[in-house]
Amino acid sequence: MKDPGALDMRLEKVQTPAIPQTDMASIRFMFQEMNQQYLEHQPASYYVTAKRIMDVAISSLFILTIMSWLTPILAILIKLTSKGPVFFVQKRTGYMGTEFDCFKFRTMYVNDEAHIKQVSINDKRITWIGKFLRVTHLDETPQFFNVLLGDMSVVGPRPHMLYHTRYYSECIPYYNLRLEVLPGMTGMAQIKDYIGEISVERELRKRIQWDIYYMKNRSIWLDINILFTTFGCVFVKAYELITGKSSK
Repeated sequence: MKDPGALDMRLEKVQTPAIPQTDMASIRFMFQEMNQQYLEHQPASYYVTAKRIMDVAISSLFILTIMSWLTPILAILIKLTSKGPVFFVQKRTGYMGTEFDCFKFRTMYVNDEAHIKQVSINDKRITWIGKFLRVTHLDETPQFFNVLLGDMSVVGPRPHMLYHTRYYSECIPYYNLRLEVLPGMTGMAQIKDYIGEISVERELRKRIQWDIYYMKNRSIWLDINILFTTFGCVFVKAYELITGKSSK
């Protein structure tokens, strides 16, 4: 039998490859390492079943206890502040690249660019009530119905518009790895404050980095941690918006 200690000594002497010094080369190296680690990861055997049970329980509870009375109130406010439907339905990229209808409360005036142009800071298309809905993420609560339908999970990489999926998959290495799990209402990138408009490619790469980190480490406990962290972030943002004070 081999001595475990000797094995450890040999492993310690193995030199790791040098990380390239240029910025772009470093990013490529990062994705190569993440890709290799991800392919070696397998979640616990009970994970998929337990995650689905958690998704159905959370979404059902929220729909029955919150959305049952909140939806009529928001519907009235949306109709009073702008013309158009209460809900905004958009095609998004789901599990393994399948398309699905993603539900949201409408936050913008009806426009022809809603399905191709990303919302930006101080976007003039956003209505008064829409700004509040987006800051508090209440506009995304109809996606609990997507979770019940099985198109989404409560936790996972955020689903992108079809146009953005096609574009990003051509210029971002390993982008399509994020399609190998159900998209989520919130995820690692969101609790790391990578949300909203994507202005530079490096920011998108960071989001993909956190998406793949989640896929490599996914577990029920990580999902619960992301969920509670999201609630905390939403509460802080709502407080800042209502009071005009910063929590920092």
